[in-house]
Amino acid sequence: MRWLVGWSSTATGPAPAEEGHTVLPVGAQLLWGDPDPLWAVGDWRPDEVRVVQADAETRLAVFGVCGATDDQLRVGLFAARGGALRHLTAWPGSYTAVAQVGRRLTVTADLAGARPVFHTPWAGGTAYATAALPLADLIEAGLDIGHLAALLACPDAPEALGTGTPYEGVHRVPPGHALVLRGGTGDVTSYEPTASLAVAAPQLPPEQAVDGVREALVEAVRTRLAGPRHATEPDGLEGLDPGPVPGMGPAERRAARGAPAPGVGADLSGGSASGTLALLAAGLPGVPGTLHGHGERLLAVTFNDRATNGGKPYRDAELERARTIAANPRLYHVVVAAGEEALPYAELENGPLTDEPGPALVTAGRHRRRLLAGSADHFVGHGARQVLDAHPARLADLLLDRRRRHLLRPVTALARADGPSAHSALVPFTVYRAARRLARTTYGEGIADAASRLLERRFADEPAGGAVDASLAALSWCRPGPAARWLTGEALAEVSVRLSEAALRAPAAGRPGERRARAALTRHAADHRVFEQAVEVRSQRLHAPFLDNQVVLACRALPDTLRVQPGARAAVLRAVLSGAGVRDLPPGWGATSHLTHAAAVRAGLRTSIGDLVRLFDAPLLADAGLVEARVVRKALRAAAEGATLPLDGLAELVSTELWLRRLMARRGTCWTGTAAPRQRAVAGGVVPRPSL
Repeated sequence: MRWLVGWSSTATGPAPAEEGHTVLPVGAQLLWGDPDPLWAVGDWRPDEVRVVQADAETRLAVFGVCGATDDQLRVGLFAARGGALRHLTAWPGSYTAVAQVGRRLTVTADLAGARPVFHTPWAGGTAYATAALPLADLIEAGLDIGHLAALLACPDAPEALGTGTPYEGVHRVPPGHALVLRGGTGDVTSYEPTASLAVAAPQLPPEQAVDGVREALVEAVRTRLAGPRHATEPDGLEGLDPGPVPGMGPAERRAARGAPAPGVGADLSGGSASGTLALLAAGLPGVPGTLHGHGERLLAVTFNDRATNGGKPYRDAELERARTIAANPRLYHVVVAAGEEALPYAELENGPLTDEPGPALVTAGRHRRRLLAGSADHFVGHGARQVLDAHPARLADLLLDRRRRHLLRPVTALARADGPSAHSALVPFTVYRAARRLARTTYGEGIADAASRLLERRFADEPAGGAVDASLAALSWCRPGPAARWLTGEALAEVSVRLSEAALRAPAAGRPGERRARAALTRHAADHRVFEQAVEVRSQRLHAPFLDNQVVLACRALPDTLRVQPGARAAVLRAVLSGAGVRDLPPGWGATSHLTHAAAVRAGLRTSIGDLVRLFDAPLLADAGLVEARVVRKALRAAAEGATLPLDGLAELVSTELWLRRLMARRGTCWTGTAAPRQRAVAGGVVPRPSL
């Protein structure tokens, strides 16, 4: 795991020599010193940490992949000195910027939330980092059980989560905001342009908006291709290729050693997002591979699940589309096949401790097998659905804009999505009525309704399957998450109080569809960050261009009337590829993979049900008062037998329990020095919550 950490103190000058370095992060590289020091911690590549300096008190550090030149960084630094923070976020790539102007420090979070910033009061000042756990260690924080309850009950509701983290006293900077520190005092400010509440923002023509998405995606991919090539350095004799092994080629031997291939690669699942990135990376000028890899060909990796019986026709169609796309002469195709050992919920015993809990913990072993066969720089299509697709609540936005005729195609497509039924003729009217009700519901009323649903345990309308049910449930300002039904009444009451307090505050700006779409993107970006940490392969970097600032901004410019059309994401990406010169796509390109994912999850439940039940024999979640163990065990057995239950909710429960166990079993701390904290974070363990 890689992170940066620093603090802003109340000191007026450098600390005395004998006291200046009494607290240090373990394995850190000092970028600048007291009184407001900054460190880079972890296995950062040399090109991932860049520092430009205008004078002794004006400098800028950029962490991650940034497409700006040194001159552009200096221009951004001068702009930030005058208060124009947006200049620090306008370059292509995915990065965190830290600007120091005298005693003023500015740390920017990204728009999606994949590169978050955390902060906490410490030693009379404020400490900040791009990971929450080091700050929790620094202040010896305990667990925030209320935040864990909100994360399970309403995972995509900013009103319930607030700016908190699983650690008491550690706070998150919201996406689209920057942390500004002056002499130890912190302030969080937005760097996004303020929209007028009186006049709706003008929308770009669809063709111009799609062109903007294409330019942003191409520039995001080009920025990664322009970076230096990295390869795993042999670590003694264990890192050397053992030579010919019967039945194993160089790629298989490398994967067995746990090292990625040199150069650039991409996922190639047959879907539209990963396929778009693979084709763009293969078609742009540059050298994806190296002489030690596959020359100028980009390494495309496809995962073949041999253990899942359900959804086989869809999986076979995905594989066929991947093979067709891989016929491109600049692609080198590798298919990674696996059986039951790669199903979700397999190999839960061993795994890294992530900064926060996330559903990726139950599928980490499955994805790591695919990524081990990938490249040192590997593209993934995460975030495409959240930035391109229309959240169902956007139907209410269309009604607010008096664009009723644009609802005809999406509601008709919903009526056909679940197949013919006795009630299919009523679906368009039902969806329209739900959208109209949401358009007429104020923000405060919507949040208060969600709070009452939690208190009354009204989860009957949670989607158990089907596009219509899912869309109807999503047509709200806020709704309980899939795991809420298994939480205790005490936990639900605490989350309900959080929502009720949010409902009493001043109404937030924005329309329901826009706010729900941003919240869904933030939740997905946080899950992607956990995914990166859970599947981490040494010397490998995962790149998700759809979560870059410039791509997110370009996708936000897409008009709602274009978003809500059936197949809008595939149509936009097809236009992106067409503008880049790729027009020959396989039949069925753009089909979704929900069925194959659900079939794999259910197969994994059936295979690992014994281990999962034992995991909840004496769960830490029950000790914290969040669940009852017998209720979760019953739900796991029922889901393994085929009962219609929210599988995503069970995955969240299992992953949170796993994360708690790994946190409790952790040894050591992130800090060293004579004045370093003597205890690690949550050293006291999980304690039951008192009754309300």
